[in-house]
Amino acid sequence: MNILFEFIIGDVVSIKEDYIVLQNNGIGYKIFTSTNSMIQLELGMRNAMIFTYLNVREDGLFLYGFTSEEEINMFRLLQMVSKIGPKSALGILSTLTPNQIKVAVIKKELDILCKAPGIGKKTAERMVLELKDRIDKNIEVVEDNISGIKPNDYHEAIDGLMSLGYTRLEIEKIIRTMDISKMNIEDIIREALRKLSKH
Repeated sequence: MNILFEFIIGDVVSIKEDYIVLQNNGIGYKIFTSTNSMIQLELGMRNAMIFTYLNVREDGLFLYGFTSEEEINMFRLLQMVSKIGPKSALGILSTLTPNQIKVAVIKKELDILCKAPGIGKKTAERMVLELKDRIDKNIEVVEDNISGIKPNDYHEAIDGLMSLGYTRLEIEKIIRTMDISKMNIEDIIREALRKLSKH
């Protein structure tokens, strides 16, 4: 599928659970996006740049977009894996950052990849098999920016908070404001709850 446009610049007029509405020249674009991108956006934000990907299906046109080129590039890479389409790729990017995916693929950390919804062991194995060479050649792997905490601990803390009724977006926004480098799971949950209760 050829991309008709590279990005859209507009005002964020709505933020929903899995998409935003970006207004540009009187048109409201419904753009499905990830939790990671939503964290970078605020309702009412003006001149937000969203890198876009248009998916054409028999039942309609679906626009996907992200706040960084790194994330949309990973979105495209993920769809090169057999049986992973746009929705699955979006689910993965709503659970893991592009860098976490890179590290998990190269280190063959299947348990990390399986944190994403709908990704079982076989799909995670395919991701490693089909992406490892592409990532090795094209992407520089860096240390994760979540202050060195073990990915499993990070995701267990998020799962624990989500079980209390908070959305992933609410949780991620709060955790990104915290220094969790020396916290265990219980400390992360306790501090996040304290901050969430103020909101």
